[in-house]
Amino acid sequence: MSGWLLRILIGAVLLFLVEYYFIKRCRWLVRYTFPKFDLKKFKIWQIIFLVFINLYPAVLIITTLYRLFTENRISSPETFLFDYLFVYPFWILFLFMFQTGIYFAVVDILKLVFYPVYKKSKEKINSYVAKVMFVILVFFAVYLPIRIIYDYKNVSVRIVDYKIKGLPADLEKFKIAFVADIQADKYTDDDRLQYFIDKVNSTNPDIILIAGDLITSTPDYIKKSAEFVGRMNSKYGIYSCVGDHDNWAYREDNPRSIKEITDALAEQDVEMVHNSKRDIKVGDSDLCITFITNTYVEKVDSTVLDSLTYNDAGCDFKIFLTHQPRSNMIDKAVEKDYNLFLAGHTHGGQITLVFPFVYITPTMFETKYIRGNFWFDDMLMVVTRGLGMSLAPIRYNSTPEVTLITLINN
Repeated sequence: MSGWLLRILIGAVLLFLVEYYFIKRCRWLVRYTFPKFDLKKFKIWQIIFLVFINLYPAVLIITTLYRLFTENRISSPETFLFDYLFVYPFWILFLFMFQTGIYFAVVDILKLVFYPVYKKSKEKINSYVAKVMFVILVFFAVYLPIRIIYDYKNVSVRIVDYKIKGLPADLEKFKIAFVADIQADKYTDDDRLQYFIDKVNSTNPDIILIAGDLITSTPDYIKKSAEFVGRMNSKYGIYSCVGDHDNWAYREDNPRSIKEITDALAEQDVEMVHNSKRDIKVGDSDLCITFITNTYVEKVDSTVLDSLTYNDAGCDFKIFLTHQPRSNMIDKAVEKDYNLFLAGHTHGGQITLVFPFVYITPTMFETKYIRGNFWFDDMLMVVTRGLGMSLAPIRYNSTPEVTLITLINN
């Protein structure tokens, strides 16, 4: 219980600090950009804004505390009206405050550093700076909702050509469609799922590999997720490892969650593989795939990891598939001469702030492997952006992705 209370406290403090800084900067901005504006009116709008944005956090805090102290689980209302009046506005406005706040903070730091230079012209410089900040505010007021809508409605296909010497002729131009984090739920509805499946099928893959997370939570979406995944088409089958959220259909019974998802997928001729290996025969060549379960719920033991990784030279191409891109598994795959390491989990930094030359996203606190391709000697690691969403029901600067990997003899 203390852990949950600490999370609530940290979340509340973070929200307060972001709101306080944003309001303070906006008040300063209005003062210098529109000197004739009555700041008493600004205060009225400030109160309305703060009440509105804090309604959803208040609901979350109340429901969480109720669950902690009574051990009875209640949820916030799952209705279209609640989402569009409270959930989406909160996340969009909170993200807007954070996104603009990053730039405001940079401006404030520069002002502090150069204050000795411009202090004699303080008011004039503040007027110019306020106008710049106002432009930033307006830009993100337009860009941010447009980008959120774009990332919700679109799926990109990222092409990766893997060139390797000595590739057997049977594997030349072999196409692997790699996806992750489908996470069927009320936000990832039928239309969104079908659009994603159509993108996968448009690549005409030879095999489809999934890095787990077929659902977000609750058993309500197990059948739906399995049915949509079953609509994918490939010559050599569809395989998935186990993801974090696959354990959480039943929060108090993780094995039941995995079993029901595995069974639902099996009905669609899709195999969810838990800590095991599969040898796929492609003509006279052997495509060897290791499936490792390493999630928040279940960590893979080093002995198990050793036993599951291929040591022999009987494989023509070796793939290591897991949900989370963890360093210990990357090191093991490199040690065992794997060609390809595939992972998801990160959502490509589901919420990534616009900032030059760096990904600013909460995901950076968990891993540096957020999205894209990474080379470790001769092994290529691919971290795909996935489709679904976690915690926040939005994506920002992280368009969903289907990754198509084509093997090419170099």
